[in-house]
Amino acid sequence: MEINLKDRKSRVRLLSDIKKVVFDQEWLKTAPDRELYFMYGDVINEGDFKYSVTVLPPFNLGKEFVKTKGHVHIGSFQETYTVLEGEAIYLMQKGNELIEDVYAVFAKKGESIIIPSGYGHITINASNLELKTGDWRYKDCKSDYSLFERLGGACYYYTKNGWVKNKNYKQIPEIRFEEPLKSLPEDLSFLKA
Repeated sequence: MEINLKDRKSRVRLLSDIKKVVFDQEWLKTAPDRELYFMYGDVINEGDFKYSVTVLPPFNLGKEFVKTKGHVHIGSFQETYTVLEGEAIYLMQKGNELIEDVYAVFAKKGESIIIPSGYGHITINASNLELKTGDWRYKDCKSDYSLFERLGGACYYYTKNGWVKNKNYKQIPEIRFEEPLKSLPEDLSFLKA
């Protein structure tokens, strides 16, 4: 699917908007505020479903790679993401301070993932390429950022030295890895919950 974002207005996420979830707080003390990524909401509305695009230019947050702020869906909604350009790492976690499950998916252009119900998630750009992702969600799906803000980010940070556990969580299992989907299911009705 070819999406033209040229004339569309985006919401911009600034460094100051995600400062609570950044791993390298020492770097953050002297880092100037800047645009980190761009969110194009509701690019397509198809019946009960909405399609949005997020663009993450390459950037390092000190020792950590640029990432989205992270959120959990309110309710039991699922969501899909597809890499449109670049390479993505999707980190998904289930639980609050006590994480029951955590896994990551490395995905390239054309590959997709499904965010399961009850999993908080972030998108990471650890490459030197611009990352563009598209996501489908049910029209009533809302996001809650408070868990990630309260605990200083996801349960793992992805840094230049690899995965680092977030010490603000009381329990974090070892991270596991899953393969991306080669394509999305044609029927997206499962996104309704």
